[in-house]
Amino acid sequence: MVSERILPEFNTTAVQITKEEGLILYEDMTLGRLFEDKCAEMYYRGRMFGFVHLYNGQEAVSTGIIKSLRSDEDYVSSTYRDHVHALSCGVPPREVMAELFGKATGCSKGRGGSMHLFSAKHRLLGGYAFVAEGIPVATGAAFQSKYRREVMGDQNADQVTACFFGDGASNNGQFFECLNMAALWKLPIIYVVENNKWAIGMAHDRATSQPEIYKKASVFNMVGVEVDGMDVLAVRQVAQEAVARARAGEGPTLIEALTYRFRGHSLADPDEMRSPDEKEFWGNKDPIQRLANYLIEHNLANQDELKAIQQKVQASVDDAVKFAEESPEPDPSELYRYVFAED
Repeated sequence: MVSERILPEFNTTAVQITKEEGLILYEDMTLGRLFEDKCAEMYYRGRMFGFVHLYNGQEAVSTGIIKSLRSDEDYVSSTYRDHVHALSCGVPPREVMAELFGKATGCSKGRGGSMHLFSAKHRLLGGYAFVAEGIPVATGAAFQSKYRREVMGDQNADQVTACFFGDGASNNGQFFECLNMAALWKLPIIYVVENNKWAIGMAHDRATSQPEIYKKASVFNMVGVEVDGMDVLAVRQVAQEAVARARAGEGPTLIEALTYRFRGHSLADPDEMRSPDEKEFWGNKDPIQRLANYLIEHNLANQDELKAIQQKVQASVDDAVKFAEESPEPDPSELYRYVFAED
């Protein structure tokens, strides 16, 4: 078993959260989990093709970060594991599922598939197939927000950008170059490392000289934070602090969320590299169950309310599949459309 980092402790007694806020977090994570489960079913039934990378287990990171942003205002840059990021941004499940089916009604008009979800309306800057490819895109988005505000005088341009990437990306050149520029220019951006311990089949500890990624922020004179990525309340807390810093003009933050994917790297991965003990260790930290326990213990919800949310979400996911199956294929006459900006 690969050595385990000691997860940072989080004092839940200091949490200030309303019932409405708690149920929003629970519903968002549940949507991510049930949507991905359905994707696995559709893939193995031959209804979905190509590479499909699922997010099961990491839902607390997406929900904790994105739900701390301003909906449809702030920007999000994703990776090839992007379905749940899109859902947290508010992209309708129908549009995400239709994209995975390659249909014209998908959020990328059937042209992107699983790894290239995009929605201008929801400020989702895209999923990116190449490791670390989204980091410069997100850095550029943060730069334009700062430029609009400080150079063009647009006082409404205080948007924050959240940039997601995996532990493997923290060894790529774009990571170092972009963090350096972001620190120099005090850009309003949050770099979120979803450290799930494995870059495909390579254990993170074997691939980097400094496994504690958040410490790399220090060389850029940037705030670096380590957080338990299996605890949505802990992620939400550090996200809110990072957003406040960014919006106040105090520059970027590097957040390392220690998390774990419950499935293989992709649905084509037999997942033979990871030990049963490791999977059990992290499986016992299921972020959805942890939040459910918290809500019940603090009288913010009961089992019937949580079950009702699960049923509501499952109906939404089933509806998304029906919509995707009944949607039309992209018209061959539009093969070259969207290559350049038009319309």
